[in-house]
Amino acid sequence: METVAQRVDRAPVQAAAPHAWMPVSPCGTGCVQQRPEIGVARAGLRAAGAVSVLLAYPFVHLVTPPSRRSGVQRRFARTLLHACGIRLRVVDRRTGAAAIGPRYAAPGTGVLVACGHIGWTDIVVLASVQPLAFVARADLIDWPVLGTLARVMRVIPIERERLRRLPEVIERVGHRLAAGERIGFFPEGTTWCGRAYGSLRPALFQAAVDTATPVQPVRLRYLDAHGNRSTLPGFVGDDTLVGSIVRVLRTRNLTAEVVLAPVEQAGADRKELARRCERAVRAEELSDAAHAVLAAAGRQLTKVAVTPV
Repeated sequence: METVAQRVDRAPVQAAAPHAWMPVSPCGTGCVQQRPEIGVARAGLRAAGAVSVLLAYPFVHLVTPPSRRSGVQRRFARTLLHACGIRLRVVDRRTGAAAIGPRYAAPGTGVLVACGHIGWTDIVVLASVQPLAFVARADLIDWPVLGTLARVMRVIPIERERLRRLPEVIERVGHRLAAGERIGFFPEGTTWCGRAYGSLRPALFQAAVDTATPVQPVRLRYLDAHGNRSTLPGFVGDDTLVGSIVRVLRTRNLTAEVVLAPVEQAGADRKELARRCERAVRAEELSDAAHAVLAAAGRQLTKVAVTPV
């Protein structure tokens, strides 16, 4: 069976970054499962339902009283997930209990939500847990339909190619955190396939340090019908938005699992904060790697024990 490393190695590598800070993922379309699982007609029905939700939301948002908008946004996000054929599972590690309704923070309490990045569905999944604004790529505002949703959700645009604008983004995030907003961001800085992953860049964690705002690390993964990791929602390499949407709409039994790790206090060092959050977000991957090393060591010791002298 082909390993993840082999799949990443043969995937087309993205163009070099214009500066050292800009993250680049080696993941490409070769990393992503491509086999459609449901027919075109059923996928078309899903698409019609999803578009209906996206078109209706801005109007409903405007006519809903501000005090009730958070609940409406959460219901719309969950409806959109359902329309795309994605189930949601939320696990709250802060209390050791699994539930379908935990929150990132109490209303009016600022929190920075840090999560790994796989594809465009991530924003919908995280908003399905509790509504929040996002730091997202600037060109998202120009995307059809999704751009309207991004503006309604008050997305904070970031131009990764323009490093000089980064302090402005950090300042904006800090002001909104201090005002009691929930802000989500993807500190890997780019998308990965869902099996491979990158390190969490520390730059935007400075907004939490400056405002003494706690950080909620989130582990997000997509699972197939057998509980195995699925790369189908991955939006990587030279994949197109339309191709990615069609692939998701033709997927059967896809579950988005959100794990809320214990909250990390900001502290005084953004790099140290990023490292703590990375350990929290990658806890399972690090555990799996440790078990693999121990298992390999055990097999080697067994070979030594039974080898004739």
